[in-house]
This record gives sequence, structure tokens and C-alpha cells, in this order.
Amino acid sequence: MKQIIQSFKTGETILEEVPAPQVRRGAVLIQTTHSLVSLGTERMLVEFGKSNLISKARQQPDKVKQVLDKVKTEGLMPTLEAVFNKLGEPLPLGYCNVGKVIAVGEGVNDFKVGDRVASNGQHAEFVCVPKNLVAHIPDGVSDEEAAFTVIGSIGLQGIRLLNPTLGETVVVVGLGLIGLITAQLLAANGCRVIGTDIDPAKLAMAESWGIIPFNPMQGDVVKFVEDVTDGVGADGVIITASAKNNDIISQAARMSRKRGRIILVGVVGLDISRAEFYEKELTFQVSCSYGPGRYDEDYEQKGIDYPLPFVRWTEKRNFETILQAIATDKLKVKEMVTEVVPLEEYQKIYGEIGSSRSIASILKYNEAAQLNPSRNVVLKSGSFAGSKGVLGIVGAGNFTKMTMLPALKDSGAHYKYIASNGGVSGTAMAQKYGIANSTTDYKQILADSEVDLVLITTRHNLHAPMVIESLQAGKNVFVEKPLALNSEELNQIITAHQQSGKTLTVGFNRRFSPHAEKMKQVVGNAPMNVIATMNAGAIPPNVWVHDMKVGGGRIVGEACHFIDLITYLTGSKVKSVCINAMGVNPEENTDNATILLKYENGSTGVINYFANGSKAYSKERVEVYSQERTLVMDNFRLTEGFGTKGFTKLKTSLDKGHKAQFTRLVERIQKGGEALIPFDEIVNTTRASFAAIESLKTRGWVDVE
Repeated sequence: MKQIIQSFKTGETILEEVPAPQVRRGAVLIQTTHSLVSLGTERMLVEFGKSNLISKARQQPDKVKQVLDKVKTEGLMPTLEAVFNKLGEPLPLGYCNVGKVIAVGEGVNDFKVGDRVASNGQHAEFVCVPKNLVAHIPDGVSDEEAAFTVIGSIGLQGIRLLNPTLGETVVVVGLGLIGLITAQLLAANGCRVIGTDIDPAKLAMAESWGIIPFNPMQGDVVKFVEDVTDGVGADGVIITASAKNNDIISQAARMSRKRGRIILVGVVGLDISRAEFYEKELTFQVSCSYGPGRYDEDYEQKGIDYPLPFVRWTEKRNFETILQAIATDKLKVKEMVTEVVPLEEYQKIYGEIGSSRSIASILKYNEAAQLNPSRNVVLKSGSFAGSKGVLGIVGAGNFTKMTMLPALKDSGAHYKYIASNGGVSGTAMAQKYGIANSTTDYKQILADSEVDLVLITTRHNLHAPMVIESLQAGKNVFVEKPLALNSEELNQIITAHQQSGKTLTVGFNRRFSPHAEKMKQVVGNAPMNVIATMNAGAIPPNVWVHDMKVGGGRIVGEACHFIDLITYLTGSKVKSVCINAMGVNPEENTDNATILLKYENGSTGVINYFANGSKAYSKERVEVYSQERTLVMDNFRLTEGFGTKGFTKLKTSLDKGHKAQFTRLVERIQKGGEALIPFDEIVNTTRASFAAIESLKTRGWVDVE
């Protein structure tokens, strides 16, 4: 299928051929008929992409600080590679989609095949959208009109925050697409509306709908509002404009009455004058997109609705309100359509987006397209017959892009597939690394007899089921940590592994670092004490890694790295585990904890996993104490020995062992040999991570089976 994407690196907008998405649980698959181009938002994205590195940095000072911190802890070259990889990410454009449902996912009861719907889907021939971001289109509302649903909800949410009453005077600053919609909805709500803009055509359109127009280039907008309101000032101001300076927020304050309300929907400078707000006791609030539920994964992705009696207006209910307003002619949108362009001629819009005076541009799609679009795009032809080390990659997230694919370079592997949910990220990586096929159906990989190694880098809750499927399909498997999220999954994997006779490797890469190998060589097999500290950094609590059912928490999902590393250094298995976590009543998904490990050979391990430290400090540190010798490894860049004859220091660029791990893994697949990591050690490490969580519940030592 075809989809519009944009590069943050160059600003180029491309109509890309990507595999079509599959319908997912809790979602519907939509064949697009029309989509609306949000000229304001998409213009900013395109212009940002076209700007140079210095300009990008000036626009994102918070990101610059993160980059500088990363340079201090990981070095210049790894940081630059990360920055350029990030800039190279393709960005799917669009969020105002209309089409018909062609497939319904499990758990969806309020849509059926053939329904006309509006959603926040992208500019693509087919989109898969969660049910809470989709709304039925009423009869009598055309597809072109329905394309205004989502962008109309942005204006509606600003109005809901303002909470205007009948007869109030409200100023709408900026009569672009959102501003014109906002002004109409306010008028329909019984408000006296003043609309300001510098475009005479937009002012004339607003005036035809009963809006009081004013061009700030032709007079003092504050004085005009005072005159219209007999010196009282506006009851409310909704800013839908875009500007880099602080003039608009200052004007909004000065034109408001005492205890007036100001809502920001657009993007303007926010250097607020305290005096202007203090003297009038003004209220200021920023509106967040389409309404309650936005950026809430439970609502948007899992389909858990907010109860109507307590949250009357959600994203979806705002969508439905806009559609109803269009259906009853309370909201007029046809007049705002400047142009309707076939998808293939998208450059008529994007090629001039920086200078366009259009209000609303709509893309029209070919409705005669196949209802069963291909979920596989061939980017590179060639035969893999007889080859060894043929890879199929499942997952196209940050780890795959930033770590795994660069580490696989020069490994001798043959890249046949990469599978991703949406198809865009996988296709971009396939183009960059010469992967033959981009797909949205990972089962194609399992069914292909030429693929002998499947690499799984999906979200953690998918690891175990995909590992089991891959083993049962007769594939060797690499899976990024963790292997499983609970004992039941682990037991099923053990059975599948035994029955398959194939190799299973988990991404415990630290043991392959030259620093870990040097430490093991120097200390030997003597009993030892190991202290490993992970200055992991904070992750917001709403991110999926903290969800025990999806990410498993950071102890199971990340601290397992250092359980395996200590196992490797000691040459022994974990016998029992005890954990102590910060807080009076720490939760299972704690990320501030100390894990104590007892090993079968008498060695001990301590893992300090902390998320509350400074990013300016080293991220990972390991200390080994044994027979009056001490080794200290700092962030996989420097290892120093104290009391170690023949060894004093090892210094490298940042090397956590990824490249060595993947090179050896591909070599084993191609030439045969023992498993890269003994399977019983993988199982022991996984069980030890589960034991840490059990220890948190029982507040005592837990034996590992």
C-alpha cells in the first residue's frame, strides 16, 4: 500500500510503498477514502525537518541537554550515531482519516465490515486504528465533510476547557482550520465571537457565519475587543494561532476581563507577564489534543473507556459530537475545502506547504484498490536457497534500529525479513540495511523454510509466545531480554525448546563485552563478591515497561542483564535471592531496589538497580572482589585492576558486547556448535528474576529451583 511519510533529517515528504497493517485485537482495519491535511501541524513538521542541525537544536534545547549528558557517559561517537539514527526515523504524517471498515479485530463489537468511519489514522491507503479512536459517520455526512472530525475535536476540546456560557464574548485568535471550526462551535453555543486573523479571505468567511472579524494588522486588537465589550473585556480567549514570540499571550491577557479565561490550543511563546495575569486573576490552560483519553494507553490502545457519568466527553465522544454538528449543519466545513487532490499528486499540497494560503486540503484515495492488500513488500530480489544464517527479524523498534542492526553489520548474516506492526519503520530499516522483505505478518517468517534464525525484539509480553511459535516452526531463536514474564511461560518455553532441538539465545549481551571477558580471565573460578550498579534513569510511570502484564517491570525486564553477567563471572548458578526496594510499600514494578544473590559455589552478588540517580553519572558499574584482588569496570569503557598481576587497565570505546554476541551467534548458526549461552543458565537467570519479585512480596529469601 502507499503511505505518506516525512524525514526529520531532510524534511523530504515521500509517498512510500509499505506493507499494509493487519487488524489487531481491539482495533478495526480501515480502507481510506479521504484524509485531511492539517496544514498548520504538518507545515511545522516539514519545516523542522528541512532546517539544519543547529536550527533543530535551537528548537529543542531540552534534547540538547540530553545529548550532552549522553556524550559524558557514553562518548561522542555512540552519541552522534544515536542522534543521526533518531533523525533518520521516518515519520508517518496525518491524523484525520475517513474510510470504510474492512476487518474487525477481536473484542470489537460496535463496528462491522462496511461501516463508514472517521478516525485519527494516517495518510495511508489502509490503517489499523483502536476502537476508541474511531467513530461512525452519520448518514448525510459526506466523506469529505467527515475528514474534519478529528481536527474539529481539537477545537472542541479547547471550548470544553473554556466552558463558555450563553451570551459570553469569546475571542478566537487565529482563523486557520482549527480557529474557524472553534469560532463556529462557539457561535452555535450562543456566544458572541470575535475572530482575529491577518488573512482577509478567512476573516470574510468567518463574518459570513456571524463571527465579528478583526485584522490585527489594521488596528489595536486589545482596543477593538474593549470597544466591542463596552470596556469589560473578553470573557474568554482561545488561541489557535502559531507564533514564536510572546505577543499573542500578552494581548490575550490584556483583552481579557477580570477573572477571564485563556485557553491555548495552538503554539505560541509563553513568556507570561506576571503583572498582566496577576492584576486580573486570569486563568490560563493548555488544551491537549482531542480530549480526555489522549496519550492514555489504557484508553487508546487497550480500549478501556472512561465511564460516561464521570467523564462526559472523551476523545471518541468528541469525535461523535463533531460529526453530529456537521450532520445538523451547526458546523459548516464544505466552504473550508480549498482543494481535493488524488493521493498520487500529494506534492501539489506538500510541495507548497510552506507558502500555501489554503485552509483545508483533502487527499482522495483510489477506492478501487484491492480489499486484501499485500502485507509484504519486496525491496531486494535474490535467492537465499542453500544459505546459512538467513535472518527473519520480528520487531522494528529502537533496539532493532539503534543496536541490533548496526551490531549485525559484517556478521555474515543474510537478511530476508523484517516484520513491524505498521510497516513504516520496518520498511525504512529494510532500505537502510538491505533487508529483502518488509512485512507486517511475522508468520510469513515462520513459514519460510529458508529462514533458520528468528530474532525477536518486540514488547516483552510477546516474547514468550513468539519464542514458542518459532521453536515449534523449527527455527533457531534469538530473543531480546526478558525471555518470559512468569513461570508458566518459562515452563512452556522449556518444553518447546526440548522438543525442537533448536538453539535459543537470550540477549544477555554484557557477558560478551571485552570488559566482562577480561574480568573473568583475570579472576578465574575462585569464589568472589560482585557488586553491579545500574544507574538506569527514570522512565515515566505510564510507559509500558512498568506494566507487569506487558513489560514485566524493570527488575524482570532489565536487571536480569546483571543477574546473567554475575552468573557468567562466577561460573555458577543462582541459589537464592533477596530484594530490598525503596519506599514504605514498594510495588512489584519497583525500579529502585537492591538484589542480593547467593550462588551455588559460595559467591555472592549485589545488584543495585536505581532509577533516581543523575544521568551525568556512569550508567553501569561492576566491582569484583576476590583473593585480595579488585576489578572495577566503569560503563563498559574502562576496567581497572588492583592487586591483579599482569593486568592494570583495559580501555575501549563503549562496548556492551552486542557486536560480539551477534557475530558469534550467526557463526554458530552457520557452522554449528554449542549454544552461545548454556540453556540452563538462561533458565536459572530468568527464574532468579522471578524470585526477586517473589522476595519483594514475602520480604525474605527465596530459593531458585
